[in-house]
Amino acid sequence: MLEHGGNLRDAMQRYGGEDWIDLSTGINPVGYPAPAPSPDAWRRLPEPSPELVRAACAYYGAPLLLPVAGTQAAIQALPRLLPPARVTVSAPSYAEHAHQWDRHGHVLREVPFARLDAAVADSDVVVVVNPNNPTGAVVPPATLLDWHARLAARGGWLVVDEAFCDTAPGASIAAHAGRPGLVVLRSVGKFFGLAGLRLGFVGAAPELLAGLGDLLGPWAVSGPAQEIAVAALRDTDWQATTRERLARDGARMRALLAGAGIAARGTPLLHWWPEAQPEAFHEHMARRAIWVRLFRQAGRGIRVGLPAHEAHWRRIEHALREWKER
Repeated sequence: MLEHGGNLRDAMQRYGGEDWIDLSTGINPVGYPAPAPSPDAWRRLPEPSPELVRAACAYYGAPLLLPVAGTQAAIQALPRLLPPARVTVSAPSYAEHAHQWDRHGHVLREVPFARLDAAVADSDVVVVVNPNNPTGAVVPPATLLDWHARLAARGGWLVVDEAFCDTAPGASIAAHAGRPGLVVLRSVGKFFGLAGLRLGFVGAAPELLAGLGDLLGPWAVSGPAQEIAVAALRDTDWQATTRERLARDGARMRALLAGAGIAARGTPLLHWWPEAQPEAFHEHMARRAIWVRLFRQAGRGIRVGLPAHEAHWRRIEHALREWKER
């Protein structure tokens, strides 16, 4: 199993202590105030909810969506729907994409964002995280749709993971997800801060969604998750307020990092930079009970998310000052 952020138990076991600040994910630390599910949500088998699909289609602007138990479930299943193919995945990126296509017998290559356009010509499937995790790089919608048209013309796929698109809605191509050969993934966990729900959506042509649904099986999304998500997806006031807060907090984090001599880039929810001493920085922060995401392989660097409390902001500022003055 690949290493991911959010593994705070590992940090506690290695370094001790309990009052940790977890910056290792790009999850909104001030998540949606989930309402209590109804008794039926616990007692009944979780039939697919048309209400959930309608709420999701309205929020994401997509013509048709399949709810899944987190986009991770779709990432693991999609490679099983195609015979062996030439698959190109953007790199560095969310590592599960390359891992899953590789383990299911496809011919995999990972290329930087700058080389994706050229890679379309000799690929059957291209996978892009947009905005990218961890770097925050964005491919314009017009470019993505051009890649899709070129791939679809010969029966190929473009898979676009938009897990971090809620704070950059203009970058989304979910509205086009009904086209054959285009697959768009959306996550409820990041922007809404509801990673524990294990809920995401796949937008694609009806035939592909039917095949994916058959593969994932019945009752894929729990009843409580469906009810909570309907409330969150329809709460436009909370969404607008949260986008404003995340924009402020993202700018604040970028300024803190800049004050320590770190030129980070990313989205409001995640901030990444190529670090000359990534292991040393990771260790420095961990010794102060601040857990950041270390990237050792492609794109060696550090990614940090956002804290939830003012006291945590002050601790991060102090740790960064010590790193600069070491």
